[in-house]
Formats: sequence, C-alpha cells, structure tokens
Amino acid sequence: MQSFDLSLFLKQFLYDPKNPLLFNNGFFVYFFAVFISLYYLLRNNATARTWLFCFFSLYFFYKASGFFVGLVLLSAVIDYGLSNAIYKARTKSTKKLLLITSVVINLGLLFYFKYTNFFIALCNDFLAAKINPLNILLPVGISFYTFENLSYTVDVYRGEFEPEQKFMNYLLFLSFFPKLVMGPIVRAKDFIPQLHKPYEVNQQDFSRGFYLIVSGLFKKLVISDFLTTNFVDFIFSDPSRYTGLECLMAVYGYAIVIYCDFSGYSDVAIGMAKWLGITIPVNFKSPYQSKSVTEFWKRWHISLSSWLQDYLYIPLGGNRKGKVRTYVNLFITMLLGGFWHGASWNFIIWGAMHGIALAMHKLWMSNNKQFIDRQSNKTYYRLMAQFVTFQFVCFCWIFFKAVDFNTATQLIMQITHHFSLSVLGAFWSNYQYVIYMMALGYLLHIIPDDFADKMLQRAHRVPMFAYVGVFLVFVMVYAHFKTGEPVMPIYLQF
Repeated sequence: MQSFDLSLFLKQFLYDPKNPLLFNNGFFVYFFAVFISLYYLLRNNATARTWLFCFFSLYFFYKASGFFVGLVLLSAVIDYGLSNAIYKARTKSTKKLLLITSVVINLGLLFYFKYTNFFIALCNDFLAAKINPLNILLPVGISFYTFENLSYTVDVYRGEFEPEQKFMNYLLFLSFFPKLVMGPIVRAKDFIPQLHKPYEVNQQDFSRGFYLIVSGLFKKLVISDFLTTNFVDFIFSDPSRYTGLECLMAVYGYAIVIYCDFSGYSDVAIGMAKWLGITIPVNFKSPYQSKSVTEFWKRWHISLSSWLQDYLYIPLGGNRKGKVRTYVNLFITMLLGGFWHGASWNFIIWGAMHGIALAMHKLWMSNNKQFIDRQSNKTYYRLMAQFVTFQFVCFCWIFFKAVDFNTATQLIMQITHHFSLSVLGAFWSNYQYVIYMMALGYLLHIIPDDFADKMLQRAHRVPMFAYVGVFLVFVMVYAHFKTGEPVMPIYLQF
C-alpha cells in the first residue's frame, strides 16, 4: 500500500511556475468547490463573504503568478488611497495632481515590467548602445488590473463615481478571481454596487452560468487547443515548409483559435460570476459577423474597446475637433491598443492597421452616406461587407500571431506565391479532422446571440441530473481531445 506523502500533498498548494492555476487546471476544480461551498455558507453575511472572496482571489492569483500577488495588493492600496484623496480634494488642481500621480504610478509599473526591455532593444538598435536587457518577468494580468485601476481613479476625478469607503470591497473589485488573470476589464461603477446587494442566484442565473462555463470550456479546451496543437502552431512556426493552401487555412484556423480561446475564457469568467451573484458584461458578440471594422470593435473584446474609447479616444478629442483630428485620434488609439497587447513591432503593426482601417471606414461612411443607406438592407451588400471585413481581420491576425515580422511576411509570401488548389486532395487527407473542428468553431460562432437565451428560458423545467449529465458528456469529450501538454491561454501573455 502506497504511503501518504504529506510534503508532496502540501506542495500542491504552492505556486508552480510550470503549472500556474487557471480554469483548465485540475487543481482549480478543488479550489472552486471549496470556495463556492464556503461562499454559500456565508452568503448572508456581506462582510464575511467579502473577506472570504478576497482571500480566495489573492490565493488564486498567488497560484497563477507567485509573489506577484503583492503587486495587486500594492495597486489596491495606492489607488484606494488616491481615489479617496481625489474625491475629498477641494481644488481642481489638487484633484488633477492626484490623478496624474495615479496615472504615473500605474503606467510606470506597467511600463517597467512590460516594455523596459523593448525600449532597451530600441536604444541598442538605433543609438548603437550596449545596454544589457534586464531579467524581468511579466506579472500575469498586469495589463488588465492596471486599466481597471486607471478607470476607477479617472471616473472618481470626473465625478462619475463616488469612491468605495471599504478597502476590502475595492480589493475585491481589483482581485475578483474569475476575471483577474485575463479579464474582461470591469468598471468599478458596474461592479462595486453589486457587492452591497444581498446574495441572490435564481434558477435563470444558475442555468446561464452553467451554459457559459461549459460552452466556454468547450471552446477553449476542445476547439482552440485542438486546432492550436494539431495545425496552427506548427504552420506559424515555419511557414516556408508548408504550401500556400496550408498557410491560408492556418490563418483562418487562428482566427477561430483566438476567438474560442479568449471568448471561451471570458464566458467561463462571466458564468462563474453569475453563480456568485455578480453580473459581468458580455465581452464578445459574434465578431466575425461584423460588416465593418468599426462594428468588429463593437463586438470583439468589448471591455477593452470600450475602455480605449472612454479613456483614450475621447480624451484625445474623439470626433469633436474636425475630421482630420478624428482620423488621427482613431489611429493613435488603435496604435496604443496594439502596443498594450505586447512589446513587439508586430502588435504595433496590428494596431496601426486597425487604426487606419477605422479611419478609412469613417471617411467612407461620411462620403457615401446615401449609397450606404440604399444598399445596407440588401443581402448581397451585407454578405460582401462581412466577407471583406473578415478577410481584413484575418490578414491582421497574421501579425498578431507570428513571432516576428519576418515570419509574418514569409507566411504572406507562401499564400501569395505558392498557393495552388492542386494540393486540395492531399490537404483534405492530412487535415480532415482539423477542418471538421474549424467548421464546428465557425458554426458555434454564427449561432444567433439570442438563441442561447431563448433555450435557457426553458431551463427551469430541466432537472439537476440533466446538468450533471451534460457536464459528464463534456468531460468525456474533453478527455478524448485533451492535448498532451496544457495549452496556455493566448491572452495570458498580456
């Protein structure tokens, strides 16, 4: 009989950089089961519920990123203090000084961890300097909680939100574990008022949460991970080894990979929040059905695009200072949005292309309003607009996914110079299961947004064993498609 190893058992509770705690981690099942059991027992005591939630959220972040959890605590202390000082300040100049302090501290931390080595490389390249890069690890989720901190202090400065008086509520807003690592980016004015309400989860909330969790896990763990490991990654690793058809299909494959990966994680976060009595706004709305780049950014990563609009585009002047300034503001916003994703020229190029496309679309709309009004209700026009928008978005994904500019251009060269349908038969033989999975991903994407809601309205008649049965079916499907090594979520790097 195998003896019980206490040290090995206790080791499971410590941070492991090779196996960070995420929703697709086996340890998370036990973590969430213990948490939700205790949370339900304490549901009627708001203070105890908040303390419990903060403890588990900080522990979750510790298991995901180690002692970088201290940054979350530091950020919470600083911005909690500054926001209350802004609110109490008597003069506008004092308020502005405190706001600038918050911006400098938050962006300073983000810059240090995320962009220091990028700018060191720039200095070395353009100034012939010989500065050694620093050994800096990127804290998980820093881009997301930095933006949440900034939106909080800015909203208080604008007078749109009265700061939270209880520090633990602010800490919970910042560290709320379902969204801490990879978003969605939540606004304090949407989140914190919910903490003051009694805990309530009805049958509809449970059903909605269950659907979002299972469907999100399916998108991430089955569709996205399968396509990543069996097709997309090895094509993008060295495009020169593959035909133009394979490279083109890898681009379309990556489009569904990143959608299923990130929207799947967002759905799980939103679904878990539903079970905990918290509503988080939807983050994706079938983005590949968009008929323009402008519409795409109203459907894709909505929490980020709305943040960029409210806290960058509008402060730059928005569309209030003439057409030319509007186009420049759009370009700057998306350029910085691309840079937010990572310290890489590819992300900057990706953001710049979307910025140019947004400006061109606004110009097209202003100069062809009558033509667009006549055509917008015609089916062929809508389909053509969707097709063109999707092709552009996929083209931009090449730079987002490729490890560097040379890899991106090499893949484009393979598609444009080495594309032939003569290899279609061989492609089908080698990748038929990949094609099936891509088709399933796009099929799930085109399901109308209100379809699930209509189905869930009937869920009150579904017995509990049916939920258990659905989850067991998912587990069996996941076990069949499970990859050898866990695939880290794409947005974990941001």
